[in-house]
Amino acid sequence: MSYYAPSIEKLIESFEKLPSIGSKTAARLAFYILDASEEETNEFIQSIQNAKKNLKYCSKCYNITDTDPCPICSNPARDQSTICVVEDVRDVVAMEKTHEFKGLYHVLHGSISPMNGVGPDDIKIKELLARLMDGTVKEVILATNPRVEGEATAMYLSKLIKPLGIKVTRIAHGIPVGGDLEYTDEVTLSRALEGRVQL
Repeated sequence: MSYYAPSIEKLIESFEKLPSIGSKTAARLAFYILDASEEETNEFIQSIQNAKKNLKYCSKCYNITDTDPCPICSNPARDQSTICVVEDVRDVVAMEKTHEFKGLYHVLHGSISPMNGVGPDDIKIKELLARLMDGTVKEVILATNPRVEGEATAMYLSKLIKPLGIKVTRIAHGIPVGGDLEYTDEVTLSRALEGRVQL
């Protein structure tokens, strides 16, 4: 039995469909919207509608953008000879926040996961290979997530790209800065040892 009016219940249900939003948070969000001014509510609605209407995938890297090509791909100051391959649009943001990478990106929009019915044809692998054919790219950095699916995707891509004569590298995995060895799992410690560098 619902204790709310049908319109409020529907609003709460809509918020519950968002990732990581439980019923209590959904109710708080619904009542926040109800308490907001009409101007704030209209601005919120308009921002959602504008995002849905104006955002598209970059035709080169498949990042989400308002313009095509995206600002990164159209920036002549970026290193055109290096592509960093990531699984998700949010991974581009994470990499950009480091201010270390100056090349281009390619967003796969997922990783190979046979258990979930995701094969190589279901993500942007063909599009990546097409970008590598003109001889401009000298290095591909595989920055897929360090879990089974991400590792499988990185290995698969490596086998496809190496025969093209392009350098393939993988981002290092290991102990986070500020972490303690005693609390680090064996797999992470193994990766840290494999990725050690000379000082």
